[in-house]
Amino acid sequence: MSSEPQIDQPSPPPAAAAPASRRTAARPPARPLGWLALVVAGVALATAASLWQRLNSIQEQLARQSADTGAQAIEARTLARQAQELATDAAARVSVNETRLSEVALQRSQLEELMQSLSRSRDENLVVDIESALRLAQQQAQLTGSTEPLLAALKTADQRIARAAQPRLAPLQRAIQHDSDRIKSANVTDTPGLLARLDDLARQIDELPVLNAVAEVPGNRVIAAPATPGTPSKVPPKADAPLAQAQAWWKDTLLQAWGLVRSEARGLVRVSRIDQPEAALMAPEQSFFLRENLKLKLLNARLGVLARQTESARADLATSAQLINRYFDPASRRTQAAASLLQQIQNQLKAVELPRLDETLTALATAAAGR
Repeated sequence: MSSEPQIDQPSPPPAAAAPASRRTAARPPARPLGWLALVVAGVALATAASLWQRLNSIQEQLARQSADTGAQAIEARTLARQAQELATDAAARVSVNETRLSEVALQRSQLEELMQSLSRSRDENLVVDIESALRLAQQQAQLTGSTEPLLAALKTADQRIARAAQPRLAPLQRAIQHDSDRIKSANVTDTPGLLARLDDLARQIDELPVLNAVAEVPGNRVIAAPATPGTPSKVPPKADAPLAQAQAWWKDTLLQAWGLVRSEARGLVRVSRIDQPEAALMAPEQSFFLRENLKLKLLNARLGVLARQTESARADLATSAQLINRYFDPASRRTQAAASLLQQIQNQLKAVELPRLDETLTALATAAAGR
């Protein structure tokens, strides 16, 4: 609130000075000052009135703004409450979605593990089947002495791995290829031919001459001496024919008796050289047991070849060679042929070593371990 300006009124002069004031009041310059004061007071009053109106308008504006602000604050509170509710709802939904996402991720991981386990179990079954087939083929090859079972098993395993199309089985496929090439280039002894030679040698044992055997002297045949050339043969007369026949018979009988006595005399004394004292001390009836023992040694060697026991077969063949060289006549052609055949069998048996599937079996073990 503004107060109106007050104009100071001059105090009345004393009575003595009344005439002087009248004289001074009659002067004209004192009136403009009063009007100026009145004008200033009016301007101040108008200014105060305008200021009052402005203040009122400002107060009304402030009141309206505060009312609007309160309404906006109420609306903002309402919106904030709604936003809080929406945020709470969104948080609940997010938590639900996260829970569902975790469940889906768990289900996905379980599904992947199940698929991997199925794939792994299939690969493991494939590896186990291939390993069992290869070991069975290796046993068959050892029994038959042929590489055909090994090659057939390796080829089948290669085809199965190619159909599986698993990258982690690629080293196994390369190992199978390497073993196949190595087996194809290996030199394998003909086991049936080796067994046939052993059977032939066993049949020749009965025909081998023992070193201390007595040589057989063939019977002497008496042959009448032919007539001397140029001497005419005399034809006896018919009267002397019985006498001539009797003389010829006696002559033939004497010749036969002389040949028999001479052959028996030759059999009484025999001169020969025997380097092995065991052969000289062996009795003639022990030659049967010697031949049978030699046949058993060859039979054991044959069984060793069939059972793929090469060391045992070599030992039996070496013992057979020692028996032949010690107790049988080395100058005989049959003994020499038997010794040569036995040497061939020994040389052939040295090469009876079937290739093994070490690289493939190592790759199978690595694949089964999952590395």
